[in-house]
Amino acid sequence: MTAVPAPSISLADLATYRPAARVPAEFFAQYAEDDELADNVMFRAPAFRHHAADGETSADMIVAAARRLLDRHGDTYLDDVDVVLTHSQLPEVPVRGCVGEVAHRLGLAPRTVLDVHNGGCAAFVHLIEIAGALLRAGGGRKALIGLAQNSAGQIFTQEQVRVKAQAAIPGDGAAVATLTLGDAGNPVLGTETRSFGEFSADMTAVARPERKYWEAGPGQIHVGFTEAKIAKVLARGNRMVPEVAAALAHRIGIRPADLDLLVTNQPNRIFLRNWREAMELPESRHPDTFDECGNLFAVGIPMTLDAAIDDGRVGPGDVVMMSAFAHAGDFAAAGAIRWNGRS
Repeated sequence: MTAVPAPSISLADLATYRPAARVPAEFFAQYAEDDELADNVMFRAPAFRHHAADGETSADMIVAAARRLLDRHGDTYLDDVDVVLTHSQLPEVPVRGCVGEVAHRLGLAPRTVLDVHNGGCAAFVHLIEIAGALLRAGGGRKALIGLAQNSAGQIFTQEQVRVKAQAAIPGDGAAVATLTLGDAGNPVLGTETRSFGEFSADMTAVARPERKYWEAGPGQIHVGFTEAKIAKVLARGNRMVPEVAAALAHRIGIRPADLDLLVTNQPNRIFLRNWREAMELPESRHPDTFDECGNLFAVGIPMTLDAAIDDGRVGPGDVVMMSAFAHAGDFAAAGAIRWNGRS
């Protein structure tokens, strides 16, 4: 008996949102205090980053990005969305995420709504894979995925945190994308995801004095970086991102060096350089938005891809490889699409 091939999935279009507050590196320089990690390559600050406004939520930013799709394609563009998935770096309320609010504010009536709290910086590819599986399983005709990075203006500007070297790196922003069944649009050529649960406990949120994140106390929460942890993250990230990208490239029959575009997450410049060198790609085929947006976590890939499309750096027929690792290296993912244009 001949197996029936699974229906193909296409990325129809994507759109992004940058908060209005464009914050220069000097904002953090004025508060900087002695930090034993200040000279670490992980914390060489970008020129700018954007911060969400006071009270601006994940849902606000995702809806703002989605409205750009509606402006581009018309008010009925999302009417046939049956699946809505969201990922927020910092859920504003306990337990639930923002997916229900996003669907309601956009006037959608999906069959399936799902907040995906893991995936980290690789969440864009992770959501593409999950949405594709739901559509193939008969979950609907079109999926909307939304991602928000909202911790820069809320966590890293706190009085006790903004003095640290880590504070100047993150930026805020949001992205959305639509996926459909079939080859129309920009076909998803494949995805590659790998979980490394043994590293999950290496990413921690800390406060001084110590407390659980939900407990009241004088210490403000920040990322628990140490020199030892940074060394581990650098080693893992340097390996994981090109590893999953190369594995997927070979699976779809393309030499890594022949990829038209590589789009990765963007924790810092050292990772960006190492990844393109590992893939044997020139800088022109590995765009980033780091100096304008900083580390956008899960939003980094769609933000950079959207900017590259607008700048004419992606042409019809180009194969775009997206690759990222999450947190301290507990997850890595790559996804490839053949770009034909916004639809």
